Amino acid sequence: MMFFFLALFIIILCIIALFSFPQFSPIPYFPSNMKDKEIILAGLNIKNDQTIFDLGAGDGVVIFEAAYEALKHRLNTRFVALEINPILITLMYIKWLLHPNRKNVKIVWGDMFKIKFKSQMSNVKRITFYLYISPWLIEKVITRIKKQIPHAQYVSYYYPIKSLKKKEVIREGVHTLYLYE
Repeated sequence: MMFFFLALFIIILCIIALFSFPQFSPIPYFPSNMKDKEIILAGLNIKNDQTIFDLGAGDGVVIFEAAYEALKHRLNTRFVALEINPILITLMYIKWLLHPNRKNVKIVWGDMFKIKFKSQMSNVKRITFYLYISPWLIEKVITRIKKQIPHAQYVSYYYPIKSLKKKEVIREGVHTLYLYE
């Protein structure tokens, strides 16, 4: 019995460490508010021949909702969920196994500051990045994306992208959604 509690304690400590220390994930886990689901999906503007990246996808709530939407409208949209936290990756894989549009959803365990975005997509006409990441890291991510993919669309939940201010469209919900073409 003592072994069980010790093992449980160690597992809980590991989980806390994965969510607490910036070495494991520099961006804290805060899921998008699903009360804003409609404005997020509208902001993603899901189309054929499109790849949508969710950077720091968390448990995949946005990417899987968008994949349902694409399936409902018979779109060939591809989705890439990028996450660094292994526990959240595991949760996404479980959701992926049960998702009816899983053939169009790719889960990538990786670091958004190291990944080569073009290697994660096929021939597409339109690339969209969904971002709900810390404001102190958002510009660094945008700079990195622009070096690899000069023409992309950005949907930022909660935090504006200051370097793209001239192209900003705002949609209000529980939280603000910022769109950049």
